Amino acid sequence: MPQLECRDLTLGYDGKTVLSGLSFAVNAGDYLCVVGENGSGKSTLMKTILKLRPPMSGEIITGGGLRSNEIGYLPQQTQVQKDFPASVLEVVLSGCLNRCGMRPAYNKAEKQMAGENLRRLGIADLAKRCYRELSGGQQQRVLLARALCATRKILLLDEPVAGLDPNAANEMYEIIRQLNAGGITVVMISHDVAAAVQYASHILHLGNQGALYFGPKAGYKGGAQAWQA
Repeated sequence: MPQLECRDLTLGYDGKTVLSGLSFAVNAGDYLCVVGENGSGKSTLMKTILKLRPPMSGEIITGGGLRSNEIGYLPQQTQVQKDFPASVLEVVLSGCLNRCGMRPAYNKAEKQMAGENLRRLGIADLAKRCYRELSGGQQQRVLLARALCATRKILLLDEPVAGLDPNAANEMYEIIRQLNAGGITVVMISHDVAAAVQYASHILHLGNQGALYFGPKAGYKGGAQAWQA
């Protein structure tokens, strides 16, 4: 059974349809890159998967032991988020909030997980630093560590290299590749089709009102034509 499946989705907001008839499935270990022009519905799709926005019709099904509250999410940063006055460790620990329930504090296991993910991303030495004092690349690593505290199975990444210089972007792509090679499923929105084809196992190309292509990257030709997987 797929880890994540979208069936005949119609998505939109304020009564306006953005996508319709969208169906695709993501299996454990896939690296799916979602590409398309601005306004094609990429971010709307991600917000709907995260249950931040309801679909107009259709359904999203999780399987393979994945629950909807076990999805790690790295959003696009706003200026307010970049200036967040918290320590790196506090930001990373906040990825455990779904596990806390009514508990007023993080437990030992959650603190250990935060420390492990800081080390995993090479930023353990930044734990006590103020988040807003970090470089853009460091901030993205912190947010990725936070997302990893929410999941051991699947990451949703919305333009994870936006605003980064080329070196920091390449480092982030390599980190994501390693996480995927380690067994974590990746669904990434990207405006960079060249990077998508390089790193992804599958491509979902969204166009006007629907999917232009969904399938393995080997069958993807790019552009605005529709191919069948």
